Amino acid sequence: MNNRFLHGVLTALALMASAASFGQSNSVITIQPQSVPNPENEPRPVFPVPTERQWKWQQTEFYAFFHYGMNTYTGKEWGKGDENVNTFAPTGKPDPKQWLEVVKEAGMKGGIAVVKHHDGFCLWPTETTQHKSMNSSSENAHVNIAERFASAAQELQMKYGFYVSPWDRNSGLYGTDRYVKEVFLKQCAELAKYGSDQFEMWFDGANGGDGYYGGQNKKISIDRATYYDVPNLRDSIHKLSPNIILWGVGGEARWIGNEDGWAGETNWCNENRGIAPESNGMYGTENGWFWLPGESDAKFTDKGWFWHPGCKPMSAERTFQMYLETVGRNATLILNCPPDKSGKIPEDQAMRLKEFGEMLRSRFKTNLAKTATIEASSKRANGATRSYETNNLVDESADTYWAAKDEVKDVTLTFNWNSPQTLRYVTLQEYVRLGQRVKAFSIEYSTDGNTWKPLGGRIKQTTIGYKRIIPLNGSTSWSYGSGYNAKALRIHIKDAKACPALSEIAIY
Repeated sequence: MNNRFLHGVLTALALMASAASFGQSNSVITIQPQSVPNPENEPRPVFPVPTERQWKWQQTEFYAFFHYGMNTYTGKEWGKGDENVNTFAPTGKPDPKQWLEVVKEAGMKGGIAVVKHHDGFCLWPTETTQHKSMNSSSENAHVNIAERFASAAQELQMKYGFYVSPWDRNSGLYGTDRYVKEVFLKQCAELAKYGSDQFEMWFDGANGGDGYYGGQNKKISIDRATYYDVPNLRDSIHKLSPNIILWGVGGEARWIGNEDGWAGETNWCNENRGIAPESNGMYGTENGWFWLPGESDAKFTDKGWFWHPGCKPMSAERTFQMYLETVGRNATLILNCPPDKSGKIPEDQAMRLKEFGEMLRSRFKTNLAKTATIEASSKRANGATRSYETNNLVDESADTYWAAKDEVKDVTLTFNWNSPQTLRYVTLQEYVRLGQRVKAFSIEYSTDGNTWKPLGGRIKQTTIGYKRIIPLNGSTSWSYGSGYNAKALRIHIKDAKACPALSEIAIY
């Protein structure tokens, strides 16, 4: 705490005490504790907690990246910004609706379209630059990708957003104040107007470097912490799209720290400002001051973020492993599925994504927790209108939860069946609107209700967060296996920052 501020507080308290006792040398000042009404008997939150938009964003869980643009036709990953606009020549009409239909088959809830990469080439009729698809001589290029993507997502009832690079290797204004005001902020505002229900805007590659820069062909480096006027950007965009998360430069979600599709088994949503995401993004910080949940960005194909001739998609089993190691480790997964030169997702990707979707739905089809009798070692008294019963754990509502009594940090939840069940996975979700609380847990099973054996192998059973998925055989690769026949399963929460509060438990 600032010493001058502390001194001022202590001085003020001393003056108040002096004034209260003036002329009453024998009087004693008694400060009565103030109780905060809590008719719902809700547990006290453990800070930090998510904002409303962060909470909605985390529920998206699994969504797509669509890297498409000038690089699709040049074969590059990072264009320099000096490309001829006529190089952007789709062999068919780009079809953002097809992109979203394909990934919806895979179980994804939405997607983010790359509409401006570092080359500065824009896929919508922006007023900020001439380096845009509408200026191409190809008739197929004259498609407003941003508009069609937004309308398709709304029609399919999927979440959507845009990737717009703050770095612009084409603009001659880059590196000056004019670029931020006349180009970048305007581009973000233009894109925000394509839908007030957008869920994320993605910023990347924001530190500058070498580029064309309107013919200057030089290197420009900036300090992104100050250059992009992020506070003004956040306020402006949130007025247009109140639920949008500004990723990266925007500071509302963090990079998980790698592009390989995995998060730390112990992964906190808490973080401190100034921590380098490259070194700490996979894990977060247990006692961090800010709610900064992690997003894992990964490639579905093997030759880069953009489509390249001969690129191949991952196997369904490898994709499932990646899902377990991201969504199943308290992160969201944004999986890149690049359209080809026709402006569509190619058939080999579409078939593999459909195969993965069928695998995902099959393995998580029947929640056996719903047919179990649930016993909790601690029962919290219900509030005026809110209950904390164990059936809240299986009602599939994000707004209800079970909680232990205030003083309890060690508690068991036992699921019993009349006949043996084959078990392979357990999904745990904290009610993170009250903060991430659990610090250690274990999972055990019993064939007779008396003898218990551990499950999960060497998988770290530490914190939970928004969601953990534990493959009971202890492996995220080839995790399905033959399962375990059990008449009972017990979840033992061994330690927590405060009384545990869980919204959902699923057993498959």
